[in-house]
Amino acid sequence: MMNTIRISRANARFQQWEALLRNRNKRQRAGEFLVQGVRPINLAIEHGWPIRAVLYDGDRPLSRWGAALLERLETDRVALTPELLGQLSGKEQEVPEVLAVLALPDDDLSRIPVDASFLGMVFDRPSSPGNIGSVVRSLDAFGGSGLIVTGHASDPYDPKSVRASTGSLFAVPVVRVSSHQQVLTWVKEQRLAGIEITVVGTDENGTADIADLDLAGPTLLAIGNETTGLSAGWQKACDVIASIPIGGSASSLNAASAATVTLYETARQRSLA
Repeated sequence: MMNTIRISRANARFQQWEALLRNRNKRQRAGEFLVQGVRPINLAIEHGWPIRAVLYDGDRPLSRWGAALLERLETDRVALTPELLGQLSGKEQEVPEVLAVLALPDDDLSRIPVDASFLGMVFDRPSSPGNIGSVVRSLDAFGGSGLIVTGHASDPYDPKSVRASTGSLFAVPVVRVSSHQQVLTWVKEQRLAGIEITVVGTDENGTADIADLDLAGPTLLAIGNETTGLSAGWQKACDVIASIPIGGSASSLNAASAATVTLYETARQRSLA
């Protein structure tokens, strides 16, 4: 059984954890991020994510789940005061009883499984971490294989993204790459291996209705920045640019909503096939 560490003031180690909430560079350097919630932590354990520490309220009895979690995990156990735990949770009320410090995974495209039923998504230069988490959640719901975040983008491990994913971040691989060219090289490698991936972009001025496309085969869907859409590089790289027909006064859908619609249509076609 691991020893319990007690922290009652904002010492150096606590400050390192606090920095993980708001500074992506420090998350990257430390190779860690914070997670809260029963479902997200359970999914992280289920999918084998390395947990470096478990932080909990040392001033109150743990629930059955919390106590079992501490007994189960062979990692640092840190008892904090309620005030310190509240600072790390980012909540003034309903402070969670447990927080987990998780290791960041490698940004390696090989983490994304590719087979004849491949369904991946690219999110090009997203500016909202909440939208990243929402897209990951939709990918999980509709059988997606993984998400690739390209270009200058928000951090998938930002607390807002982690919360918006409701735990799906631990079930669906998310990989960050700097350029669309890296993704195209990877797609070419898959094609050479016999997986004929079709790259489908989305844009309000797309030349094809998303429902008219054949999405039953291996597909990589691409959505763009919330304001500017897909970059010129991605628009050129796509095999086809599709549009989502909408009515009313809205000119376009939110990026996360557009992703969900395209994923639903893909899943619908595949269920019929």
